[in-house]
Amino acid sequence: MKHLVLLGGGYGNMRVLLRLLPDKLPEDVKITLIDRTPYHCLKTEYYALAAGTASDQEIRVSFPEHERLDLKYGSVAEIDTENKRVILEDNSEVEYDDLVVGLGCEDKYHNVPGADEHTYSIQSIQRSRATYERLSNLPSGSVVGVVGAGLSGIELASELRESREDLKIKLFDRGERILPAFPQRLSNYVQKWFDANNVEVVSSSNITKVEPHMLYNHEEQIPVDVCVWTAGIQPVKVVRDLPGEKDSSNRVVLSQYHNLPDDEHVYVVGDCASLPFAPSAQLAEEQAEQIVKVLIARWKNEDLPEQMPKIKLKGFMGSLGKKQGFAYLADRTVTGRIARLLKSGVLWMYKYHNG
Repeated sequence: MKHLVLLGGGYGNMRVLLRLLPDKLPEDVKITLIDRTPYHCLKTEYYALAAGTASDQEIRVSFPEHERLDLKYGSVAEIDTENKRVILEDNSEVEYDDLVVGLGCEDKYHNVPGADEHTYSIQSIQRSRATYERLSNLPSGSVVGVVGAGLSGIELASELRESREDLKIKLFDRGERILPAFPQRLSNYVQKWFDANNVEVVSSSNITKVEPHMLYNHEEQIPVDVCVWTAGIQPVKVVRDLPGEKDSSNRVVLSQYHNLPDDEHVYVVGDCASLPFAPSAQLAEEQAEQIVKVLIARWKNEDLPEQMPKIKLKGFMGSLGKKQGFAYLADRTVTGRIARLLKSGVLWMYKYHNG
């Protein structure tokens, strides 16, 4: 019996399970999924959990059930590719024939002094819960700094404004305008929403130091009561320690079949994989689709295609509270209520198909 081990129950490995179960898994293959939590977490919604506009239960989906699927709960301490085993923090070991690593990412602090120690995070459900507790207990008039105006920072700042009208929110953006990689119209829409809702966007910022209750933007000292860091991610340490080449962001360089170039039995999916796109749930799912096809072909001893098809993404969507949003789909910008409804619909469909 071949043993497929999936590390992490994120978007990529959930798509692997969705495609293999219930009836596409070969009779001679069993699966073990290892995750820290006994359910799949909707990471794209952590901002709402932290802001207090979504409950914990709303952003969880049960893992599938199958007679040849074993769920194991724990944290991965080491991936021993030489001996084809995974070592957990409780010193237990799981051997594998094929491995799909989807352990996700953690915050990247860019060597900013104090950033790790004095900021909150939305990169895991555990840390998002801690961020929610801190933000929800702030007294009226407190100042919240959100460092990083990418999609996570924008959604957190807007959702927090909707949750707590009494807070002062400062969103620190390194660029001269919000979302500079996208059309000016989209940037203008997001900026106008922040202006209308009293969220201060600090453009061309560079956070050089973080202290308790103080941010240093260039040389300026800015008092804050809480700081949430959304200014970059990197693969978790277990993945950074994998053998082989990494890119400038420490993501694992893979073959076109999504496995380590020197090990066809170890695949990497999602935020940990070096791909020509920014990490996203959509990207992880599209990559997982190809990984499943490669796995099935190899299990059947079939030839792989000389060239894997290029991954194509449909675009992206973001929310500005519960009523407004923005999207960039098929090179077209969509803003307002329609964009928010689109995002809500995609989330509903995801829960329907996976839950």
